[in-house]
Amino acid sequence: MIHVGMNIQDKAGVFREVSRVLKRGGRFAIFDIMLKGNAGIEFPMPWAVNPATSFVSSVEDYRQALERAGLRIVHQRGRQQFALEFMEKMRERASAGSAPILGVHILMGEQAPLMLKNVNQAIAAGGLEPVELVAIAG
Repeated sequence: MIHVGMNIQDKAGVFREVSRVLKRGGRFAIFDIMLKGNAGIEFPMPWAVNPATSFVSSVEDYRQALERAGLRIVHQRGRQQFALEFMEKMRERASAGSAPILGVHILMGEQAPLMLKNVNQAIAAGGLEPVELVAIAG
């Protein structure tokens, strides 16, 4: 599951279904942006234009929902530095005139620069963090 959890309100339901269909020992990997700390975040974000359509949650919320679904977490890694470096490389390419013709900016529309600025600032400030989680079905 890559960068979709912020759009899913019922993560517990998704994780129950994942647990149901995975074979014993099967792995479920997540790479999502998660809340970190109590800092507020500015909208629009790449996944939501306002708080009413944002379902970003904390890593603890993910962990609890995964465990309640019968999945055992075997890996967790914060990727804040990776995300900041990646976004800096994207900004450098864009300022050098080599922005990709195809990319997420097409999906996000004209608010893409503001959305990307807001998510980058929230990650840099520690209010959001991309996190890897891997869980195994029992």
